[in-house]
Amino acid sequence: MTRTSAIFRRELSGYFTTPLAYVFIVIFLVLAGVLAFFVGNFFDRGQADLQSFFVFHPWLYLVLIPALSMRLWAEERKSGTIELFLTLPIRLSEAVIGKFLAAWCFAGIALLLTFPFWITVNVLGDPDNGMILAGYLASWLMAGAVLAIGAAVSAGTKNQVIAFVVTAALVFVLAVAGTPTVLGLLQGWAPSSVIRAVAGASLFGHFTAITRGVVDLRDLVYFLSIMVAFLAANAIIIDLKKAD
Repeated sequence: MTRTSAIFRRELSGYFTTPLAYVFIVIFLVLAGVLAFFVGNFFDRGQADLQSFFVFHPWLYLVLIPALSMRLWAEERKSGTIELFLTLPIRLSEAVIGKFLAAWCFAGIALLLTFPFWITVNVLGDPDNGMILAGYLASWLMAGAVLAIGAAVSAGTKNQVIAFVVTAALVFVLAVAGTPTVLGLLQGWAPSSVIRAVAGASLFGHFTAITRGVVDLRDLVYFLSIMVAFLAANAIIIDLKKAD
């Protein structure tokens, strides 16, 4: 844990030594505000909640989180520093977890900076703050799941653009898996078990369930399972390609 913590601190501080952190945070806050207030009609809805704010997070993360995750390992492999990094007295699992936790924490910092939205809705009305807190939890879990996917993809390529595109494509597939359009295409020819499996694989479906204020264990297990599975894939890919 001490070595993982050291990697975590090193990676997290690294974000703030470059303009990347500030550009990411500014873009995230601006887009979140524009989508909530203008596209989501925050004021016109006349409801004291943040549903118009959270509903756009999956689509924000579809673009912004792959941009954050694409550099996790691709940059190390392209510059050749991955060999030096892995010769340090650390386990591969510690390196993978440390890097991931730093990126996830950074995404959490960006999310926490949206607290003025929470203050605004409390000033204007009497919202269900428990539901809002669940929405923030859902958003952070989704960010972690997308980061884990992006980390695994980034480990498999030296090209950050390829890492971005492939991650965005995978996340898009998972996001729309449970939508009526996709499920409608499966109706009539796919077995019901397949349809249920596709519906259950939807990032958007599990995210929406938590934002409604119901923190179901199945939704938590879903997000945590994605993180564990793709972090394990991340470690395996690095181990296979470290000689490349």
